[in-house]
Amino acid sequence: MTSTATGSIAAPAAPTTATGTAPMWRTGLFACVAAAAATTAVAALASSAGVSLDIDGEPIPLLGFTQLTLLFSAVGVLLAVALRRWAAAPRRTFLVVTGALIALSVVPDLLIAMAAETRLTLIATHLVAAAIVVPLVARRLPDRTR
Repeated sequence: MTSTATGSIAAPAAPTTATGTAPMWRTGLFACVAAAAATTAVAALASSAGVSLDIDGEPIPLLGFTQLTLLFSAVGVLLAVALRRWAAAPRRTFLVVTGALIALSVVPDLLIAMAAETRLTLIATHLVAAAIVVPLVARRLPDRTR
């Protein structure tokens, strides 16, 4: 607020937003692509180290890691956009929901019959993707909207 001899002029306060200046779509796109590249790299490294990526005799193609990571990371970004609009505490809600979804994402890996090293590789890909997407997207969400 500035003061002059004849009165004062107040500039409107800027709305409180999450840290950073990049729009959510840009952060989300970067997070999705980075996670997809990372999970594909983890799977490729495991495969080159001799880890079988077969489930019930069917190999999981490397492109499958890329595609599914892109798809489910995009779902996470859309969840963040929805929570930013409708949740009272978007960041906290996003972190709680994604924590539960990450835990649920490894359940099939634990239930389906496969080699232990395959199981560990699949779980690692889930955790790597989450370690990239969740913090980047959560950082763009405000603590409170109301």
